[in-house]
Amino acid sequence: MTLVNVVVAILMLAGIVGAIVPLLPGAPLIFAGALLYAVATDFTPIGAGRLAILAALGVLAWVLEHVAGVVGARRAGGGRAAVVGALLGMLVGVMVAPIGLLVGPMVGAVAAELLTGRAPTASLRSGIGAALGVLTGVVAHFALALVMVGFFVWWVWRG
Repeated sequence: MTLVNVVVAILMLAGIVGAIVPLLPGAPLIFAGALLYAVATDFTPIGAGRLAILAALGVLAWVLEHVAGVVGARRAGGGRAAVVGALLGMLVGVMVAPIGLLVGPMVGAVAAELLTGRAPTASLRSGIGAALGVLTGVVAHFALALVMVGFFVWWVWRG
């Protein structure tokens, strides 16, 4: 195994872990590994088209992970205040990761809904929706990270 292969494998594994662990960029690490491999092999098994596919999957994973909490709050019946509260809670939650990334959007959505005069039950439902949305986003990011690595391995193996 060459040094490039080892570095690519480390980047791919770090990317899979990063899909679950906050503050570690999952999909970008996987893409970086694929790009390094492509450059090192003169774009032989991994060309521009395949890199574009991996980039698109990476962007989709990032969007799903970061938007899911807001969508969860909205789908649980929350209004604009819940969406803004979930976003602010997510920003504050980043500072106290990893638990803050789950609790932050939930507390933000509940607090914002209560401040606008909504009933506590409806506010709590919005907060739970935000938390479930965040969890769904993490699961989606992890699944797409596995797909990215799977495609990369398949393309390299097939030559």
